[in-house]
Amino acid sequence: MIKSKIPTMITVLLVDDHSVVREGLKMVLQLEKDIQVIAEARSGREAVQLAGQFHPDVVVMDIAMPLMNGFEATRQIIKNFSAAKVLVLSAHSDDEYVNQMMLHGASGYLIKQSSAQMLALAIREVKKGKVFFSPEIAKRLEKKNRESLTSSGARIKNKSILSSREAEVLQLVAEGKANKEIAFELEISIKTVEKHRQKLMEKLNIHDTAGLTRHAISSGVIENSIQSTVR
Repeated sequence: MIKSKIPTMITVLLVDDHSVVREGLKMVLQLEKDIQVIAEARSGREAVQLAGQFHPDVVVMDIAMPLMNGFEATRQIIKNFSAAKVLVLSAHSDDEYVNQMMLHGASGYLIKQSSAQMLALAIREVKKGKVFFSPEIAKRLEKKNRESLTSSGARIKNKSILSSREAEVLQLVAEGKANKEIAFELEISIKTVEKHRQKLMEKLNIHDTAGLTRHAISSGVIENSIQSTVR
């Protein structure tokens, strides 16, 4: 009697700050016999923690999230847990978002309008070490030297001028948090927060909080929704 081959399970960590999105993704992925959602995160910071706890094969990552965005979460996950692959699933499809996520180590990028079948296919492909993009993004990349992304899924070296901690502080400053709140969130001293803020201003040549916030918005660190509060 021939036994049917049991598929190797691909373990997935879902990262999105909207619970309804996570629930929907989990429901569609549960229909796939070779994919298992083992954990869910509501922020980039929680994603980094859970990646260390569960060691997923693939992290399905949103970009715009509070406390720590998908850019920095991806950078930290790739740096600390090199076996994990990051697949971006975002409402943003601008070239700048795509380029930044690939620079931070992502292996693929899908827009949220993608079908459930495409999501499952993308998870399988990045697990194999390949790169995968939504068709419209792939077409744009082909016109912009897509050869820089190898078929084996080699990651581009991160050229960000900010350290991981500086990037975290930038986001929290842009979200309107005071030094004391940032110190509590990052579990560092207020004096250390002040040093990071000073370094940020020196590196970016920006010398006020409003300027840092505008930079965070323009570079996709935080959502455009708060832009109206910045003068």
